[in-house]
Amino acid sequence: MKIGERGQVTIPREIRYKYGLLPNTEVEFVPQETGVVLRKITRRADPIDKVYGMLGKHENTDDIIEAIRGR
Repeated sequence: MKIGERGQVTIPREIRYKYGLLPNTEVEFVPQETGVVLRKITRRADPIDKVYGMLGKHENTDDIIEAIRGR
């Protein structure tokens, strides 16, 4: 495998699938004494971020409870 003129390499399909290297996956290059390691960046999602904004910005708790109760 060779590095192209623009510094790009093609990761073989089997390796991409095995390690979940899908399009837009963030990776980093980690220098080591024997060479460089390509590592997938995994971020743990904050549970609050997953639901933030779910209820809307202008609703308050009382209105939400009333809506759930069907009043």
